[in-house]
Amino acid sequence: MRQSEIRKVAFVGDYLPRKCGIATFTRDMYASVAGRFPDAECFVVPVNDRPEGYDYPPEVRFEIDEPDLESYRRAADFLNFANTDVVCLQHEYGIYGGPAGSHVLGLLRDLRMPVVTTFHTVLREPDADQRRVLTELAILSARVVVMTNRARTFLREIYGVPEAKIDLIAHGIPDTPFVDPNAYKDQFGVEGRLVALTFGLLSPNKGIEHMLRAVPEILKAFPTFVYIVLGATHPDLIRDQGERYRLSLERLARDLGIRKHVIFYNRFVELNELTEFIRAADVYVTPYLNPAQITSGTLAYSFGCGKAIVSTPYWHAEELLADGRGVLVPFADPRAIAREVGGLLGDEPRRAAMCERAYRLGREMIWEQSAKRYMDSFQRTRLGRQDQPCKPLAVRTLAEQQAELPDWRLDHLVRLTDATGMLQHATHTIPNFGEGYCTDDNARALLLTVLLEELGQGGPQGHRLATTYAAFLQAAFDRGRRRFRNFLGFDRRWLEEVGSEDSHGRALWALGTCVGRSRRPDLPAWAAAHFELALPAVLETTSPRTWAFGLLGIREYLRRLGGDRLAAQVRDTLTARLLDIYDRTTTPEWPWFEEILSYDIARLPQALIASGHESGNARALEVGLQTLGWLVKIQTAPQEHFRAVGSNGFYRKGLERARFDQQPVEANATVSACLEAYRVTQDPVWMNEARSAFEWFLGRNDLGQELYDPATGGCCDGLQEDRINQNQGAESTLAFLLSLAEMNLLESSLAAFHPAR
Repeated sequence: MRQSEIRKVAFVGDYLPRKCGIATFTRDMYASVAGRFPDAECFVVPVNDRPEGYDYPPEVRFEIDEPDLESYRRAADFLNFANTDVVCLQHEYGIYGGPAGSHVLGLLRDLRMPVVTTFHTVLREPDADQRRVLTELAILSARVVVMTNRARTFLREIYGVPEAKIDLIAHGIPDTPFVDPNAYKDQFGVEGRLVALTFGLLSPNKGIEHMLRAVPEILKAFPTFVYIVLGATHPDLIRDQGERYRLSLERLARDLGIRKHVIFYNRFVELNELTEFIRAADVYVTPYLNPAQITSGTLAYSFGCGKAIVSTPYWHAEELLADGRGVLVPFADPRAIAREVGGLLGDEPRRAAMCERAYRLGREMIWEQSAKRYMDSFQRTRLGRQDQPCKPLAVRTLAEQQAELPDWRLDHLVRLTDATGMLQHATHTIPNFGEGYCTDDNARALLLTVLLEELGQGGPQGHRLATTYAAFLQAAFDRGRRRFRNFLGFDRRWLEEVGSEDSHGRALWALGTCVGRSRRPDLPAWAAAHFELALPAVLETTSPRTWAFGLLGIREYLRRLGGDRLAAQVRDTLTARLLDIYDRTTTPEWPWFEEILSYDIARLPQALIASGHESGNARALEVGLQTLGWLVKIQTAPQEHFRAVGSNGFYRKGLERARFDQQPVEANATVSACLEAYRVTQDPVWMNEARSAFEWFLGRNDLGQELYDPATGGCCDGLQEDRINQNQGAESTLAFLLSLAEMNLLESSLAAFHPAR
């Protein structure tokens, strides 16, 4: 650019690392304009959908808080004071605050420079708010940009935008060479196979289930076929529904018997990595369900990279794939998808010709060309004005994929905690003061804070919570009896002289974990003193679960104080007791410790695995692994998802098992036990079983419903026969958070020792 009037350009919209299509588009547009016109100073003003914002790159100069109207006005002041020549605004209704995203109008009204607005969505049948916002945006903009002829027609005929104000600029695409897909397949573990690809943020309107239902028919003609689904679940969907949709797709693949022919890459990928995936595909498929999609970046990228495309006839696909440039199939029609995908895979000359035609036409869409056209549009606003190295691709083959874990949210944990400790119960999400507190839950909560500290998720808030839970256990401990009381009323009166045996065992477990894992200067010493006082009493108990909890606490305690002979002696005694009741009860048909599978049952084999491994007791380790393997089979539904033994009767030897109410504590115990088995054996089967139990919280269960509530950070109290128990009490919420912490800890250790994973 020589002697151009455009010296400073601000790009406004979502921006990476926020995970959404607009963020990717804004970043690519910024990079292309800045790269082609180095004399122009380009910077970015993103919109944040969360208070903490994102870790943005240096080109981000100012941030807008989505729901805060004043934030838009402050952004206008910043842009005015910065002597910005032109603002390039990305518009999508969902990324700005106010009704139909109307807060963005507050920004435009206060700007003193021309605005070029790109409309990513133009609705044929807008509601009143949507029509008003888009119409006023067009009025306030010096020029508007659309990516398809249909969108241009809509702007003219529905919104009354003058033709002379509209610029048609196709969706930009990367400039990549025309390549043979087979040269790129080995990095994904699909060499020698025919590959179809769909990518983008997952949501139910993508119609991927219909492509999955087409796969069995495709496999009849092409047994080596594989379908790659690339993309994380849309963040908005995660907030509202969690991973329900993605899990439903994975379940469908299992039910259809095509698990070895479908690869789910559950992550958000940026351009360099995405290009590698596209290059490896023989056919690209967009089975979207909504015809009113005016623009699809994924479609444009795949077309421009020279892919043969099979798509449903949404608006952008109808226009881009016309005249034989691709293949259109009816909405929600797996048979048609199978027929057309199979037709392209079986006719290589036709497929090659389609790819070459798409690639040739795509040269007009590359980002360098888009940058030139946008700069032309910027220049027209002035004339008519009144008064990086590529990051190496991290690849996972079919056998190496692992689903990502939910983000941390501790809101409900904090909500259930007051100055005394953690309350037991909640009515829906409202703490139930009337039920008071218990040692069981405060011990679990203290254990959780230590794991959070280890994960780097604690911070000052975690420090305060840990202190509160520790103070509760300190108050619960009766030094005269050397036992913990359990139930405390909301009036701070203990409701019993001696608490349950299990509450004593859980308290020991939490204390041992503080000793063995916490790096706080005060907590381990405090915990060690109480652990020493409380340990002997565990030998007076008769509950196998108490012994198991005690063993788990001792294992943690001995991490740091391995020379403590008393703790080692108690460990050996409790281990022998568990083996003794196992020997007295076990039969070939019922290899277990008791004649009933009741509550927190996976802790028994977990304790033997941990104790046997740490102490060198081969028999304890063997029994632990065998009994856990049997229990996992008992707790696996025919559909291969986790099914806890129901608490409405449990499962007594020789009688029918209770299927409901399934409790979160059982899923948590199974996650913990299977991860313990994996750490000891390195057998990936145990990792898969842990993942299965964890996904029970996320909807992979008998009802197909989530118990974890991503909106609150809480977990529902149980899976009933026909519904979820909507109360989010302490035990259930802690069961989920502990499971999440343990899954994160293991994945962190895998990453540390296997950085290429």
